[in-house]
Amino acid sequence: MPRGRYSLHDPHDHTPLAEEHFHCAPGPSGWRYVAQLTTPAGDHSGSVDLALDELGRPIRLELHAGGWQVRGAALDGVTWVRTDPAGAHATEGNVPAHAFTGTSPAFLVATTRLLRLTPSGSATRVRLVRFTDPVLAPRTVDQSWALLKREAHATDNGPLTVDEYQVTALDTGEQHSVHIAGDVVLAAPGIELEDLESPPSVFA
Repeated sequence: MPRGRYSLHDPHDHTPLAEEHFHCAPGPSGWRYVAQLTTPAGDHSGSVDLALDELGRPIRLELHAGGWQVRGAALDGVTWVRTDPAGAHATEGNVPAHAFTGTSPAFLVATTRLLRLTPSGSATRVRLVRFTDPVLAPRTVDQSWALLKREAHATDNGPLTVDEYQVTALDTGEQHSVHIAGDVVLAAPGIELEDLESPPSVFA
C-alpha cells in the first residue's frame, strides 16, 4: 500500500497551494485512494476519497474543500451532489462523461486505469467533469491521452515501470506530460512527489 506526500503548486507561477498526504491500494473490486490536504501553513484544507471498480470507473468519490463537499459516482454518465459550506443547499449534477478529474494526483491515475492505453502514437479522447478549487465548482473538459512510452528503471526494490503520457486539452490545444509508475504520479504539471514510504502498486 503506497503511502506518501505530494506537494501541489500553481503550474504557471509555482505558488505553493497544498500538500496532499495519501495512501492508496488496489483491492478485489478495483482501486482506492484516500488523502488529507493541508495548506502551506500546515492547516487542514480538504480531503479526497476515490474508489474505482476493476474497469477504472468511479464507483465513489467524496471531496471536501473550503467547506464545500462533493459526492459522486459513475451513474448515467457521471452524477454528483455538491453541498455548500452551510449545508443549506445541495445541487445535483449529471453529465454524459466518462469520469471525474481535479487537482488531486489520484485523478491522473484514475484516468489511466479507465483508458488502459498501450504505447503507441494514437491518442484516446475522454470527457471528464473537473471540480475546481477552492469551491469544487464542476466543469466539463475534453482531453486526449496518448501513452508515448513505457520504460523500466532499476531501483533497490527491483525494476520500476514508468509510463509517460501526453495529455492534450482539446479546448485550448495545450499539451503536457504525465509520468506515472503503477498508482503513483512521479511528475505532472503542478504536482511533485515529495515522499513515498513504499513502492507503487503493480496492476495486473
